[in-house]
Amino acid sequence: MANISTGIHMDSNFMNLKEIDKKEVREEVDGLLISGEKIIYAFQTIRDQVIFTNNRIFVVNVKGISGKKVAYFSYPYSKIQYYGIETAGLLDIDSELIVAFSNGEILQFDFKSNVDIKTISSMIAKYIM
Repeated sequence: MANISTGIHMDSNFMNLKEIDKKEVREEVDGLLISGEKIIYAFQTIRDQVIFTNNRIFVVNVKGISGKKVAYFSYPYSKIQYYGIETAGLLDIDSELIVAFSNGEILQFDFKSNVDIKTISSMIAKYIM
């Protein structure tokens, strides 16, 4: 089970997910995608990554001091029961995405305030509705 609240249990903006260029996604992720699957958005904390494709949410959790141990989790849009967003506010400078799956798993992603959470919401709606 992925332990993602951006991978770290702290509410500090420097640990929140920031958008990265698709070229910055870890090389090995490309080999894990299926035929026709495309990366739409990619985000990263210091080492962990969250990738939104046209089929699923892909979480890459880098473990340990050396970072050699890496866990990969795939969450297909077809298994999403519901999701919600919380936009950034004046004092609460991060935005959040909460996704609940049919198996009871709930993921929470905390994004930096400059991430357009509404666009991510619309993209998820497109794939689950």
